[in-house]
Formats: sequence, C-alpha cells, structure tokens
Amino acid sequence: MSFVIDGHSLTIEKVVEVARKGAKITLDEKAIERIKICRQMLEKKIEAREIMYGVNTGIGEFSEIVLTDEQIKEFQKYLIYNHSAGIGEPLPIEYVRGAMLGRVNVHAHGNSGCRPEITQTLVEMLNKGVTPVVCNKGSVGACGDLSPMSQIALLMMGEGEAFYQGERLPGKVAFERAGIPVPGLKARDGLATINGSNVLTAMSAIHIWEFNRILKMAEIAAAMSLEALLANMKPYDKRLHELRGFAGAIRSAKAIKKCLEGSDLLTGKMKTKVQDAYSMRSTPQVIGAAHDALAYARKQVETELNGVGDNPIFIPEDNLTFTGANFQGTPVSLPMDMAGASITMVCVLSERRLNRLLNPALSQGLPAFLTKGAGMFSGMMLSQYTADMLIVEQRILSNPASIQSIPAAADQEDFVSMGMNTALKNHQILDNAYGILGIEFMAAAQALDFRNFKNGRGVEVARKVIRKYVDFLDVDRPLYNDHNKMKELVKSGEILDAVEAEIGSLEE
Repeated sequence: MSFVIDGHSLTIEKVVEVARKGAKITLDEKAIERIKICRQMLEKKIEAREIMYGVNTGIGEFSEIVLTDEQIKEFQKYLIYNHSAGIGEPLPIEYVRGAMLGRVNVHAHGNSGCRPEITQTLVEMLNKGVTPVVCNKGSVGACGDLSPMSQIALLMMGEGEAFYQGERLPGKVAFERAGIPVPGLKARDGLATINGSNVLTAMSAIHIWEFNRILKMAEIAAAMSLEALLANMKPYDKRLHELRGFAGAIRSAKAIKKCLEGSDLLTGKMKTKVQDAYSMRSTPQVIGAAHDALAYARKQVETELNGVGDNPIFIPEDNLTFTGANFQGTPVSLPMDMAGASITMVCVLSERRLNRLLNPALSQGLPAFLTKGAGMFSGMMLSQYTADMLIVEQRILSNPASIQSIPAAADQEDFVSMGMNTALKNHQILDNAYGILGIEFMAAAQALDFRNFKNGRGVEVARKVIRKYVDFLDVDRPLYNDHNKMKELVKSGEILDAVEAEIGSLEE
C-alpha cells in the first residue's frame, strides 16, 4: 500500500497505515514545486536581510536579537541541540513515524520555507524504516512539540539515535545502512522540522482509531452482559433514540441490537423485568455520547493533520511572512482530553455491568461471583478488584491537561497546551481500557455458560473467541494469567474482527 502526500488528504486511517503498518508514501509533484517556490522566496528575503523570526533572529525571549550572516549559518544546529531536551523512555515507534508523516504533510503545503531535501529525507526515513529515538516527555505542546521533534531533526545532521531493522543505532550509522544521505541544516531548515504539534497530533490520531475500536468492543461486551442478565431490550429500539436525535446513541443501540440478532432474548421466550437498572438500559446513551465526542475529536485531529502548523509561515504568492501561533496544540488537546474522559466513562459503565454479573442480588439467578462452589471458591470476586483499581486510575488520568498551562521562556511562552500530557495519559487510558473490557468479556462469557438458551449471533462468536484463550472457571485458579490474556485479546481486536465478519460492521 502506498499514499501520495499532498498536504490536504491525510486521514486518521492513513496515519495508522503508515505509522503502524509501514505503508509507503510519495510526495505529490505539485507539493514538491510548492516547497521549492517557498524556499526561493525565503532565500531572497534572507539576501535582502528582512528580519524573520527563527531565520535570522533568535527564538522565544531572544526573538529580538538579530543574527549576523555567520551566526545564521550555525544557528539551526544550535537550535536543534538546545531543543533536544526531553527526558524518559523512547516513544513507541508508531508515534514517531506518525509525527514524521504529519510533518511531511505540513511541508507539502509549501508554506514552511525549508529546503525540499529536508522533506524528502523525512519521506525516505519513513519508507526505509529509520525511526529516530525520541524521549517520551519534554513537550508542552506549544511552539509545537519542540523537544521530541528536535530529536528527529538531529538525524538531519547525522546525529542523534535511530531504530533500524530492530537495532538502536547512532543516527549516522542508521542513515548509512539505509542508504539515506545526510542533508544537513541550512537557514530555517531546523525550525521548519520541529515547529508544530506533530507528535501529540500523531498520537491522538492513533488513539482516535483505537478508541473507536474500543467503543465497538464495549458494545459487544455490553451485548454479552445484557444477554447474561436477561435484560429488557426495549431500550435498544433505534426508534427510541431517533426521537431524541443523538447520532452516537442511535449508532450504539443499533450495534448492540445487531450483536443480539437470533437471541432468545429478543423473541419473548425469556422473562425480563419491566425496567432494568441504568447500567443496563442507558448503555446506548452513554457509549453514544462517547461516539459523539470522538466524532468531534476526529474532526479536530484531521483538520490539524491537514493544516499548516508552523511558525513563521510564508505566503509566496503574496511575498509575505507571518509570525503567529499555528503551532498551538490546544485545538487538539482540548477535544482529546474529552475523548480520553469519554473512554473512562465507558469503562466505568463496563465495571457496573460487571458488578451486576457478580452480585447474586442483581444477577437474575446467576451463581454468586459466577462460581459453582460458593464458599469453597470465590470465582471472579477478585477480578472486580482489579477492574476497580484500573477505573480509579482512569479517573485520575481523565483530569484535563489542556487547562494545566505553566508559563515558560521568561513568560514569552506564557500559555501552552500541555497537549503532550493529554496524549501520554490517553495512551494509559487506552491501555487500562483493554484490561477493564477484558474482564467484562471474561465475566460475561462465564455467565453465559451458566445460561441455557440461544445466544445472539454476534454474542456467540465473541464467546467462542474468548474460549480459545480462557477456559470456563470451573474451580478457582490464579486469574492474573486470564486477565492478561483477555487484555491482549481485546487489544488485538480479534473479538471485534470475528464479530464483524459474522454480522457485518457495527458502524452501519
């Protein structure tokens, strides 16, 4: 698979294909021409000694200091050196690849002023699998993700480190082995490589993709639990939700009902309550609200992916240079804070359904804690403890980062987005969500094994996939292996893929 990068057509799905699955890219010919035209304009302005931020001036609080001709030649090198100031473990390779792809797409607009060689080098790095080693912490998400992006820019000088063919190597060695020339940095090249919110945006794009899959798996888990709890399914009639009008709730009700097609629960054979508890009957409204939150976040992330996030920005057709704040990460961090909180909300609901499966006072005749030997055995009692611990961590992580600005750079940079914090905590929220849903899936499969009626087609497929990895809990055993297997199963998406292969997409 290959994609043409033109500055305007990058989607979340394309980011995942390139960042995670190694799809190749080429730079659109018109984009190359735009980059060349912008560079020519910039070089004329440099010759004319026009004052331009970060080209022939210092940066941040030093923006009023004009550099000499000799300083301009060396400035980009020191700019990258002093901004390579992160800390921590390396970011996952897919996040760094996504950031590089986003930066190529910014350059493709022809408003960044770098040499074409810089953009083409990023393209080659992606296509040949050279991924810079980038610390996971250090960005405040304004002036772009300067610190992590600078570790990418180090390779443009044959410095830094990179992952290549499973090894962690000096950047120069990785370039040599991959056959990539070192382009060096000339005026503007360094700042044009780093001055955008590309890391937090790439992470957010991948998270949006995963969050959507998590919500679909939450709908499958809900369907399994609802069937095991003998739920009244009238609250899942799409007509009910159409009367209110929220697109997410309509989608979610249809998805859950679709998983239950063919179930005895829908035929009237099973005796159900007139009205169930909120955690059973309001699932479409809750998961639906998360769908709606993700739809907004997706729109914001894809706008950023296809916009010009840089400073300064050059307009060749008007021969103008604009110094502004198109690097500011707030348009992404604010909706992504909401997106992360929405996943936590769905996980809280999952745990409440788990509670009903385990509690004999609420479970419609299921054995206490889903064990045949109550007293001697405790069944899945402790599984709820684990889910609860993860839920509390989710709640802590759902505190918004976008309101946590701390001024820096002698108050020149006095409001920042903290969007990298948003992205990092969403990474953990996602990881916990796999575990929480995995435990609900495990409990729902156990509960269904105690029931004796025909299950929905989607539910039955999901149960069969689960039983490939985790056996029925007949007598007590250490459950940490089961929990971890279920977490990895949810993360893999195998349950979702199998269900959709059987009953069709849950988004339709």
